[in-house]
Amino acid sequence: MSSALQIGVLGNEGSWYVADLTRAATARGHHCRRFEFRELLSYVIPGTLDIRESESLGDLDALIVRTMPPGSLEQVVYRMDVLLMLESQGMTVLNPPRAVECAVDKFLTTAKLQQAGLLIPRTVVCENSESALVAFEELGGDIVLKPLFGAEGRGIMRISQVDEAFRVFRNFERMDVVLYLQEFIDHPGYDVRVLVLDGNVLGAIRRASPDDFRTNVSRQATASKHMPTDTECEIAIRAAQAVGARIAGVDLLYDRDENCFVIEVNAVPGWQAFRKATKIDVATKLIESLEAKHES
Repeated sequence: MSSALQIGVLGNEGSWYVADLTRAATARGHHCRRFEFRELLSYVIPGTLDIRESESLGDLDALIVRTMPPGSLEQVVYRMDVLLMLESQGMTVLNPPRAVECAVDKFLTTAKLQQAGLLIPRTVVCENSESALVAFEELGGDIVLKPLFGAEGRGIMRISQVDEAFRVFRNFERMDVVLYLQEFIDHPGYDVRVLVLDGNVLGAIRRASPDDFRTNVSRQATASKHMPTDTECEIAIRAAQAVGARIAGVDLLYDRDENCFVIEVNAVPGWQAFRKATKIDVATKLIESLEAKHES
């Protein structure tokens, strides 16, 4: 076991994940403290760049990002800047800031997955309702509209009627929202979440939802252990590498012809349902990864 590490976790008060990481870190002789994005202060004065909450984060060996709260563009950019500054000072940030920045932006993630040669749903991103309506028809008149920033299935809509599309697109245009449209993939009612850590597959689960095209466990989908195929492992590892994530939850969706699409790469993946289904102690695996990074 390595020498004791000072580990920070950016997470919400009462978070199961903060508690799980604290348990795993303490069991291996490390110190773990929770911080919140909204409480951070940055002091930029001659000779000093200090980021702190009730205490400075400067003495941390590693910082685990477990949350990215909703916020304005200014808040999101500032949070990314904070993570980059901490990383530039030699701190291990998990996931790396550039990976977090990429994964929270669906357009950037989708573009990087496409550039990596991975199969993705046809996607159109635009800022006005006229272009969105043209895209709606081009994508087959059955699309999934997603918020550019968001997770756990929040704000996702399936639209298959042109009148509804016109109304929704116009409303979103008035709110200055970027319209992110993907073709709806007709699927058997489940997807596969593959958890990748440091270029290796930890395991996978199958998430099924009989009443909702969204298969997020947070939306009452059920999770069961899944033995990933060699192809699924290869795709998931390549997807994580495409966004630069050390840990990633990669969502794979099969269509009726068994083509495997990459739907999402989550750089702050949950593992509560994953652990229950697979019995894999992800928190301990994460702490061991930090130990290996610190010793290298």
